[in-house]
Amino acid sequence: MYQDIPQAGRGPYWQELKVGAKVKTYSRTVTEPDLVNFISCTGMLEHTFIDASHRGAMSGRVVPAALTFGFIEGMLFQTLIQGVGLALLELAIHPKSPVCVGDTIWAIVETTHLRPTSKNNRAVVTSQVTVLNQRDETVLIYEVTRLQAGDPAKA
Repeated sequence: MYQDIPQAGRGPYWQELKVGAKVKTYSRTVTEPDLVNFISCTGMLEHTFIDASHRGAMSGRVVPAALTFGFIEGMLFQTLIQGVGLALLELAIHPKSPVCVGDTIWAIVETTHLRPTSKNNRAVVTSQVTVLNQRDETVLIYEVTRLQAGDPAKA
């Protein structure tokens, strides 16, 4: 009865993706509570992250690269991956520059490889995600490969 009504918020099926296509995320500002909650729940209680007076190689209230990655993935889960992501297959993270409390981050996602599987209307999709700050400086790049669902009408 309701199967003909389009699903709001679903990411693109693999057939809707094109190698070389790019999309950008919304932006998000990293806050002090974000840092405190993240390091507390993960156990990343490194001196650099817990001591506001720390004067190491990086200045400011530096946040773990894993937090930056997590925020961008969260944005992608709510948009590009929602309803179509089946599995994370591979991930390579390359931090480029520190992210600090007060920085605003966003990302450009480029589909770099698309390979349909031999069964079950799925594809292996690889993307390069370039994370930038409010000054449009690259702070993190990661390559992610996922198994992604296809359009049921094209099965």
